[in-house]
Amino acid sequence: MPDDRNDDNYEVGFGKPPRQTQFKKGQSGNPQGRPRGARNMATLFTQALKERVTVTENGRRRSISKQEALVKHLVNKALSGDRRLLQLLLDEVHVIEARAESSAAGDNIPDETDLRVFRQLHERIRRQLRKGETSDESKPV
Repeated sequence: MPDDRNDDNYEVGFGKPPRQTQFKKGQSGNPQGRPRGARNMATLFTQALKERVTVTENGRRRSISKQEALVKHLVNKALSGDRRLLQLLLDEVHVIEARAESSAAGDNIPDETDLRVFRQLHERIRRQLRKGETSDESKPV
């Protein structure tokens, strides 16, 4: 099979760029690009918010995530009278409620607990039907 790189009759076209613009073997197409292992902003925020901090609540020390501490602080400041934070908190509550309503509307799939209750009800009804059949047979007509 002939090598196109050594062929003088190399045809430039779709999927065949000119040889002088092709990447060299072992060379990246974007050498100044994102280095391996570099994390994006969302990942950095997520990791930072998952870190644990120690807080004192009602005289007791607890370890909570920074995300939980942030929410508690936001709620406390909003309730102490900060109008901007109160509006932000109310807007966030509306978004959370809307999300909960939309997920509840489409959440008709029974989980394991529901299936267990269904099985128990089914068994109870079966037993009652069996009792009814035996008591009906023993009754004189």
